[in-house]
Amino acid sequence: MTVSADFLEEIFGENLGAATIIDEAPYFIGMMSGTSLDGMDAVLCQFFEGDDGRVVEMVASHSLPFPEDLQHALLSLTTPNGADKFIQTHQLSFQSELDVYGWASVYYATFAAQVVLELLKKAQISDEQVSAIGCHGQTVRHRPEWSFSLQLLDPNVLAEHTGIAVVSDFRRRDMAVGGQGAPLVPAFHQAMFGNDQSIKAVLNLGGIANITLLDYDGQGTPIGFDTGVANLLMDAWIARHTGTNYDKDGTWAAEGQVIEPLLELLLDHPFFAKPPPKSTGREDFHLSWLDAMLGQLGHSHPNLRYSPVDVQTTLCELTAVSAAEQIARLVDSGVVLVCGGGAKNAYLMARLQAHLPSLSVKPTSSLGIDVALVEGMAFAWLARQNILGRTGNIPAVTGASKAVVLGQVCF
Repeated sequence: MTVSADFLEEIFGENLGAATIIDEAPYFIGMMSGTSLDGMDAVLCQFFEGDDGRVVEMVASHSLPFPEDLQHALLSLTTPNGADKFIQTHQLSFQSELDVYGWASVYYATFAAQVVLELLKKAQISDEQVSAIGCHGQTVRHRPEWSFSLQLLDPNVLAEHTGIAVVSDFRRRDMAVGGQGAPLVPAFHQAMFGNDQSIKAVLNLGGIANITLLDYDGQGTPIGFDTGVANLLMDAWIARHTGTNYDKDGTWAAEGQVIEPLLELLLDHPFFAKPPPKSTGREDFHLSWLDAMLGQLGHSHPNLRYSPVDVQTTLCELTAVSAAEQIARLVDSGVVLVCGGGAKNAYLMARLQAHLPSLSVKPTSSLGIDVALVEGMAFAWLARQNILGRTGNIPAVTGASKAVVLGQVCF
């Protein structure tokens, strides 16, 4: 076992503020699979504390696409009442959605262990050099209005298969003190980018978009919240019409025209009008909702003609407009760093810049940080915060009543 109770007692007995690095096992692994459901990213990180502004060094990374049956199971579980079709078509004799959840939890953890072991082999690092794995798990239901969020993962399986302690279940402790449990990455964004005064915000474009404003009050306090949908609907729509998983570089969306009445309907979703703190997911934004909006469009504009590519263009514009409007209310100059898969969508990035003319919209890769790996690095950082007994949430972001240590450890 990499991290023992004796090790924890030893490091908690030290002056952690003066420690520059955890010498006994200096590496942490962060793992993330987001609402896009395309696969799993893992990063091997080493962390530092000091006055030079350096927080993290990424040593190696590894990504694998989900096996098709696991991806289908996750998609069914993230869609309300969506497991029935999966149960009917799968060779195993599942009796209910809970059967699928339990089976997928073990499968997900086994797959995560494969990703970790391949990462360690690539980096030529032993498991004994890794203090912990921070694994968020797959969010299959997020209901902050009811104070719960479910992340699918069996950390016991991941710990056993890798021999490394696993920190998981990051959201629920924040929810226990009145928070939304999301977004969780603003504290890391602040630690990572807060020393550069030119960087005003970090926008993550995964399946859902979330924003971190690094110095909201002029005293270094960040705030953050979900701005709405990002890649989730675009990926689902292009998969339905072309069979491809995503719109590479936004080339398909760039061919169409925005359907203005549809854009207005989509922007009427009540989530966009909510004040922060706020978070969302597939419960609010999914293809069935989009289909209902297209049905409304047909009733209100019976003579309107459009093609599937025009819907894709409109979905891209929805992401750009909804994020840009909320950023522009709070930031009037400086740099907005963009990460997540959406940062690779050239057309989406151009639309964001068009809607934020007074700001400079840049991908994190402009600083040498892969846009696809920022969230993985964040969960490595959150795992380290947990192991060191440090808080990981920001009450101003999540709405929690106080800062707390996030996650549970499976040694």
